[in-house]
Amino acid sequence: MTEAALIAAAREGDEAAFRDLTERYRRELHVHCYRMLGSVHDAEDAFQDTMLRAWRHLSGFEGRSTIRAWLYRIATNACLAASARGQEMPEPEPLDDEPIALTPYPDEWLDELPSAAAEPGARYDLHESVQLALIAAVQTLPPRQRAALLMRDVLGFSAEEVARLLDSTTASVNSALHRARATLDQRRAAGRLNLDRAPAPDDVQRSIVQRYIQAWDSIDIAGLVALLRDDALMTMPPDPAVFQGRQAIVDFFSAVPAGGALDQIPLAPARANRQPAVGAYILDPEADVYRPYGVMVLTLDGDLIAEITGCTDPTVFPLLGLPRELKTER
Repeated sequence: MTEAALIAAAREGDEAAFRDLTERYRRELHVHCYRMLGSVHDAEDAFQDTMLRAWRHLSGFEGRSTIRAWLYRIATNACLAASARGQEMPEPEPLDDEPIALTPYPDEWLDELPSAAAEPGARYDLHESVQLALIAAVQTLPPRQRAALLMRDVLGFSAEEVARLLDSTTASVNSALHRARATLDQRRAAGRLNLDRAPAPDDVQRSIVQRYIQAWDSIDIAGLVALLRDDALMTMPPDPAVFQGRQAIVDFFSAVPAGGALDQIPLAPARANRQPAVGAYILDPEADVYRPYGVMVLTLDGDLIAEITGCTDPTVFPLLGLPRELKTER
């Protein structure tokens, strides 16, 4: 069936036609919701809301834009509504150390996207646009700045198209875009946003993860230090704490997780946001098994770790293909 025929059938209540009409856009819309909200769970809620709104309001689609652009309009508005939910006053400019809800996004889901290349006119390709450093930076922006930046610099819509999709003016969009880019430039200058690193080869990534796990399991602090860049950064959103530099990170590892007994927190390899990651587990003494504790996503610079982003949400473990529990050796 042609797109026009699918639209006509869906308007008559044909759910299968609606699924066929929207299927090719579902994953990219889900990823857009994730970029807007920073949480894979919030993204799922916004995506489901998007599909429901699109189904209910398909009769209002007049063909003045593509179905894809129309769906992005709905998805963006769903995310803006989710961001504003519970806020009675206009949102102030957020502080750089404001807590940010951030969860990793499964690589397996990103594999479903049709292309990793940058959209025509966009500043960021897929690898850059899903890195946690950018996702975190985007969350510091007011929602409409966030939407303008993502739709222009990631999705490649023109400023005029973004204005139509946001029911705004081109001048307003350009102003929001200017302020959003300026905020990201400030984070770059502060060393909090570096997307220029080329992805390390797969074998290098696997080697670093293996060495990281080995050093962790053997409480080899010197081995962990050797894997970190001198100016390595560690964050654990939504905790606003920032650990800057090798020494600050290893001091934390030496004292905080299990009192520094890292061998009591086994790790398992994973991938998220097109980056290597590890899942950490902690002992449940009553069940005598290790339960999900947190995920560390590793940003690499060559053969060194430039950044560690921690996530303490155990519900992401099955999404990343990590076991729900690990058996003890006893």
